[in-house]
Amino acid sequence: MNTKKAFSTIFVVLVALFLLAGCGSNGDSASKNDGASSDSDDSTVINFMHQWTEGSSAKQNKLVNDIISAFEKENPGVKVEQEVLSAEQYKDKLKVLAASNELPDVGQAWPGGWLKPYAEGNKFASFDDILDDEFRNKFAGGTLESFEVEGKTYGLPEEINITGIFYNKAIFEENGVEVPTTLAELKNVATVLKDNGVTPIALGNKDRWTGSIWYMYLADRIAGPDTIENAVNRTGTFEDPGLIEAAAQIQELVGQGAFIKGTNGMTNLEAENMFMNGLTAMYLTASWSLPNFTTNEDTPQEFKDNVGYFKFPTVEGGKGDIDSFVGGTAGVFVAEKSEVKEEAKQFAKFFVEKLAESSLQDAGIIPAMKLDTESLDLPPLVSQMLGDLANASDITLFADNIMTAQPAQVHLDMIQSLFGGNVTPEEFVEAHEEALSNNE
Repeated sequence: MNTKKAFSTIFVVLVALFLLAGCGSNGDSASKNDGASSDSDDSTVINFMHQWTEGSSAKQNKLVNDIISAFEKENPGVKVEQEVLSAEQYKDKLKVLAASNELPDVGQAWPGGWLKPYAEGNKFASFDDILDDEFRNKFAGGTLESFEVEGKTYGLPEEINITGIFYNKAIFEENGVEVPTTLAELKNVATVLKDNGVTPIALGNKDRWTGSIWYMYLADRIAGPDTIENAVNRTGTFEDPGLIEAAAQIQELVGQGAFIKGTNGMTNLEAENMFMNGLTAMYLTASWSLPNFTTNEDTPQEFKDNVGYFKFPTVEGGKGDIDSFVGGTAGVFVAEKSEVKEEAKQFAKFFVEKLAESSLQDAGIIPAMKLDTESLDLPPLVSQMLGDLANASDITLFADNIMTAQPAQVHLDMIQSLFGGNVTPEEFVEAHEEALSNNE
């Protein structure tokens, strides 16, 4: 399917929806967080693996536990046991479990090229048997379609995310800099901050997808929003001059000291903590960080008062516009070989419905289901991102979601090499083109 078209549809629907409505602890370690014990031999146990850790995603983690408790109360004799991992641990373990046909009954999933091999390899179950018209119509347009492969639906969308640059208003004011709207202005802000002894941008590129978002935005702003997707689906080439220039701009930012030193050795969680502790002025992340920035009781009020957000700047002469975003959806899958497949599907359905009911109000999560925001008392930062989402001109999926596994791995490896100065911009795009050509 055309993921670009699907996501464009999301925004058409969301514009109508929102306008009509008026508008810590170490998260890198894996943990078992059982919804209930499974002492009884008569219990049906559903294994649920996800990446909403108590440390890095406290609000989301609490919601998951509350939803599981509600599901178990409505379904006596059914227990949900959780395995909670950090983002990178989750994706790595999922690959291992898929290879050995030992996937959890329910897990988190992403659309596009990430989903395709799991669907085609008969690893994920189709949800078409539970997607009646009533349930199907609860989802924002395009979200459900993004989890389709060959006409079948292999995931239920749970949330929508867009990315932007968050910044510390107090640091900006103290250093006399304004919110940038162009890349040239962003570079100037970074220079002023650095000259004043302030680290401009937090980036934990050990996780690689974090640096990829920076590249994806520059590619969008310079080459246009369709260029990378066209290269991936082979109607275009990754050796497009705009994609080379985007790589060159990454290295210019690195060269001027815009990013924190040692970025390739720092995790995303470490970078986020540095930003939240006032040690850097800016941090590029997605709307999934809104709970930490707005409603988390453990977040200091001083930070909540000072955190702001702006859209990724434009590039003079570039083909992209400031209302185009990098982002995507996340959802849940059910394993095709699950021994409790029917119960797992019912839990997945229950989970996404209950998440939609309270996720925005209680955790700052933008749900994938249609939402009336009129009666909700939302933090200003959440309202700002909702407005930008409703008026978005385009969205480009995260690169490792667009691509299938092998090219995605090359992309992530090359992102680290690009930031580390180990490859030229030309070598960067050549490696992508070769991986994509070999994957046809």
